[in-house]
Amino acid sequence: MTSYDVFNGDADGICALHQLRLHTPRPDAHLITGVKRDIRLLDKIKAVNNMRITVLDISMDSNRQPLDYLLAQGNEIFYADHHFSGEIPEFLALESHIDLSPKTCTSLIINQLLKGRYLAWAVVGAFGDNLDEVATQTARPLNLNDDELTRLRETGILLNYNGYGARLDDLFFPPDKLYKQVHLYENPLVFHAESSAINTLRKGYEDDMDKASSFSPAREDVAGRIYQLPGEPWARRVAGVFANTLAREKPQLAHGLLMANSDGSLRISVRAPLERQHGADELCRMFPGGGGRRGAAGINSLPAVQRQEFMDAFFRIFLPEDK
Repeated sequence: MTSYDVFNGDADGICALHQLRLHTPRPDAHLITGVKRDIRLLDKIKAVNNMRITVLDISMDSNRQPLDYLLAQGNEIFYADHHFSGEIPEFLALESHIDLSPKTCTSLIINQLLKGRYLAWAVVGAFGDNLDEVATQTARPLNLNDDELTRLRETGILLNYNGYGARLDDLFFPPDKLYKQVHLYENPLVFHAESSAINTLRKGYEDDMDKASSFSPAREDVAGRIYQLPGEPWARRVAGVFANTLAREKPQLAHGLLMANSDGSLRISVRAPLERQHGADELCRMFPGGGGRRGAAGINSLPAVQRQEFMDAFFRIFLPEDK
C-alpha cells in the first residue's frame, strides 16, 4: 500500500515523524511538508484512495475539508497533533491522537505511543517547541549531563529556526530535505556532532538573532510586548525563535511579532505568557487566517488596516486578571 507522510516543517513535525519512521520504516512514503506556516498540507494530496496517510503537527480544524474527503475515499489516516482540532470526525479508518495541553507537543504524543523508544528525539522536538521545562523533565531517564542536554536543546531550536519563512527559498533547507538528514541518525547527539546542517543553521541563527535583538518594542505595557520587524528574509526566518526567546526573557508577559508581507499585509506571531499559557489561539482565530495553539499561534496575512485592532485585542486578552 502506497503511503504519505504529512508533517509540519518545524522541529516538532520533523522529530515526530522521525520517531515513527525509526519504529516503522516506510522508505517509499511520499513526503508532504512546507514552511512552518504552511499547515493546509492535506490539500496537496489529490485523487488518492486506499492509501496509508500519516499526518503530524498540523491543525485538524484547518485541514478538515480535505481530511473528510480523504477518509471518504477509503484512505487509512493516522493523525497526531496538539493544535486546535475542532470536532474530530468519527471514521473507523481514522486513528487520532489529539492533545491540546499547552505542556505537550506532537513529538511528546508520539513518544508516549512508542513508550519512550526514541525519547531523545522527543526531547529535541519539545525544546524546539519552546517547552524547555517539559523537555528537561522528560529527558531525566536519559541521565544526560548538562552539556548533552544543552546540545539537544540547540538541536531543537535550530531545527525549529529552519522552518520559519514565507516561502521555501527563505529557508536554509527545505524541510523534507532536512528531515532526510535527521533520519540518518538514531541518536540526536551524534546528529548534532556530525551533521553539517547544524553548523549552517547555527551560523544563520546567530546572524539573524543579532539583527532582531537590535529592535525595541513598538508597544509595551503590563500585558505584553509587541515588536515589528522588517519584511525581509532574515526576519521571517528568525520570527519564531525570536518570539520564543522574548517569551523566556519575560515569562509573565505575552509577546507579539509583526512583519510586513510583500502585499502589504502583516504576518504575525504570538506567544502567550509562559506563566499562563493560554489565549494565543483565541486571539489569532479572531482574524482571518489565524490559528495555532494556546501558548503559541499566528496569523499569516492580516490586512494592514487591522493592525490597531489586532494590537488592542492583544493587550485586552493578555491583560493580567489582577489589573
